[in-house]
Amino acid sequence: MHAWFWKLACALALATVAPFATAANGGMTLEQVAQTRTVTQAQLSPDGGEVAYVLSVPRALGVDPDGPARTELHVVDRSGNSRGFITGNVAVASPRWLPDGQRVAYLSKREGDETRGLYTIPLRGGESTRVAKLAGDITSYDLSPDGRRAALLSAQRESAARKALREKGFSQKVYEEDWRPVELWITELGSTSEPRKVDIDGSVQAVKWSPAGDRLAVVVAPRQLTDDTMVEARVRIYSVEGRELGRVDNPGKLGDMAWSPDGAHLAIISAEDENDPSEGRLTVVSRDGGAQRDLLPGLDGHVRNVAWRDATTLVFLSHEGVYSRLGEIQVDGSGQRTLLPAEGAVHMGLSVAPTGDVALVGSTPAHPSEVFHLPAGGSEARRLTDSNPWLADVRQARQEVVRYSARDGLELEGLLVHPLERRGNARVPLILVVHGGPEAHFSQNWLTGYSQPAQVAAAQGFALFFPNYRSSTGRGVAFSKLGHGRPGMEEFDDLVDGVDHLVEMGLVDRDKVGITGGSYGGYASAWGATYYSERFAASVMFVGISDQASLVTTGDIPWEQYNVHMQTWPWESPDMYRQQSPITHAQKSKTPTLILHGEADPRVPVMQSYMLYRYLQLAGQAPVRLVLYPGEGHGNTRGASRYDYSLRLMQWMTHYLTGPGGEPPAYEIDYGLPEKTEAR
Repeated sequence: MHAWFWKLACALALATVAPFATAANGGMTLEQVAQTRTVTQAQLSPDGGEVAYVLSVPRALGVDPDGPARTELHVVDRSGNSRGFITGNVAVASPRWLPDGQRVAYLSKREGDETRGLYTIPLRGGESTRVAKLAGDITSYDLSPDGRRAALLSAQRESAARKALREKGFSQKVYEEDWRPVELWITELGSTSEPRKVDIDGSVQAVKWSPAGDRLAVVVAPRQLTDDTMVEARVRIYSVEGRELGRVDNPGKLGDMAWSPDGAHLAIISAEDENDPSEGRLTVVSRDGGAQRDLLPGLDGHVRNVAWRDATTLVFLSHEGVYSRLGEIQVDGSGQRTLLPAEGAVHMGLSVAPTGDVALVGSTPAHPSEVFHLPAGGSEARRLTDSNPWLADVRQARQEVVRYSARDGLELEGLLVHPLERRGNARVPLILVVHGGPEAHFSQNWLTGYSQPAQVAAAQGFALFFPNYRSSTGRGVAFSKLGHGRPGMEEFDDLVDGVDHLVEMGLVDRDKVGITGGSYGGYASAWGATYYSERFAASVMFVGISDQASLVTTGDIPWEQYNVHMQTWPWESPDMYRQQSPITHAQKSKTPTLILHGEADPRVPVMQSYMLYRYLQLAGQAPVRLVLYPGEGHGNTRGASRYDYSLRLMQWMTHYLTGPGGEPPAYEIDYGLPEKTEAR
């Protein structure tokens, strides 16, 4: 056997059979995190017998060309027999069943394609067929009730004249003016006739074809700018020919939409008002739009998904506290009941068949997201897939829900991951992980990922705490608004109060606490390194905020920040903006701080990290390091940059919480990659 082939075979075995060795104590390693597979989307067949799902498959480090995880199409039946339909070097998205249940539609850019098109593949054998294409990539679609037509979304293609100029070097960008709208097209599947553009004023974000076949629910933003798509998008009802039939003046952010089977009602998940930080209210409107009716007023949680069981019954998935709940309710608001209680797996996706069967995407503390199936009339969802069988041989640390009181008496909760091994009652180092948003929350499910390697750190003797501080979702609208106009104030006091609770429990060593998080969690990490420096022995800030005033004026969501966070502008409240910026407190920082940021981040521009780095460096009281990721945005997507991030995070925490401390560790990283081989 040739040497290169032997090396490649070994690499494939590591990546596909048992991804790398476990830690010395049997715990999880960063190499395993980098190769963990997850189910991201699932769609139930019309007869409820099979589920088409998308499996995210990371590239083999040092073997495959670098890039984002590949996305494959698989189908699993109710007995758990799974088959890969489109696998390997592919990028599949948005699987949908054709009405006959014999074919699955999906989006992909296959070999030889200039743009991403719409394909179908037979369930019982046969090759994929491209059934729709446009001049540009199809970004989203929905099928007509009879499966013969599709509504397609695609960004307006660059003009030939503009493309010619760009190829001659005129590649300038005119900020917030040279955007191109996303357009809506109707096409006959598999036809040679040209798709028909539907003229809509604005930029289309989503489309849902009514089961009655005569109309479309369309989400439209004034411009294809992030701020507009987040806070200005509105629901419009159009005929298939393009005539506006009605509208919904929904306030603020939008989530899932679903037509009733008879086309008489449209369910919409939306914000309660323009100041609501997150969509989460379950509402319905008539087929022509109009006023929204909230079916679950006062819900202490957030509805994330909705579907219809029949013409009068909605099925919804809500996140309540650290769990999810599957429920149903009548269209008039009566008859609410729980189908799956708020315990067990935490679900993130929902698909309902006409038979009443339900498919879910969910995870537990023991495994990442998988496909679950709830039979019609059943009371327990059965897990159908096992995408990481090697996890059965990995020892995992205990994870539990912890509840505590903030200093002002507010009841809070979070997730505690215990060290995999602990010597008697000895206190242990802690890594405090802060979620972003702050309109987000942690659930009692799989918490391990490249930016929060929980089980890896636990295997190395750390405890980890994931608090849901005030302003988090999952506790209702009022709770999520508690930080309005007061960024980082009581919110970040809640974090320290959580640490104190764990210290009082006798678990945590108060002098060995690190803090990390991304985006708003990065803001918290910067706050911990400056304002609360005496409480944290290490900080790792990721795509975080350091200066609130410049963030509002240089980021891409100023109105979203104003409406749902600040509710004032820097020139109106300069003292507040200054006081709540970590750079203001940099001179008192004695916390070793690692700062990481994607250079192409539009949400929190990289200047936020440059500023904190320079302030801390000039203060000169503690080590600081800045690591930038070229081409990455608000979070890393490529396998290599994710793995580099994981290694640097753990290196920094280990060095300053359990290691020698002092001068920072070497900036060069030993990735432990296999010797270079031909890419597969």
